[in-house]
Amino acid sequence: MTAPARPFAPQPDRIAFDRVELGQILSVYGRMVAAGEWRDYAMAFLSDVAIFSIFRHAAETPIYRVEKRPRLRNAQGAYAVIAMDGRILRRGHDLGQVLRVFDGKLLRALNRN
Repeated sequence: MTAPARPFAPQPDRIAFDRVELGQILSVYGRMVAAGEWRDYAMAFLSDVAIFSIFRHAAETPIYRVEKRPRLRNAQGAYAVIAMDGRILRRGHDLGQVLRVFDGKLLRALNRN
C-alpha cells in the first residue's frame, strides 16, 4: 500500500511560491479587492516560473503578473511585476519591495472612492 499523495505538494520539476511569498502577494491582492480595483486571480506553476496573474474582471487578460524566476536570482532578482503590455514595472531580490509598486495604485484607488 502506498502513502496517499499530498494534494498540494510541490512537484520537483515545478517552480512555486512558498507560503510566505503567497501570503505577501495575497495581502496586496486583498487590499486591492477591498478597494474595488481587482476582481480575480490565477496561478500557474511551470518548470521555470511561478506566475500569479491579477484580473480586473474574470473574463479578460491579466492586468498584472507577479512572477518568480529563480534562475534570475543572481542577476536582476527572482521577482518581477509585469504589466498587461509586457512592461516590467519592478524587479528585484525581495518580493516585499517588488510588491511596493502597487502602493501608489492603492492610494489612487482609495482617493477615488
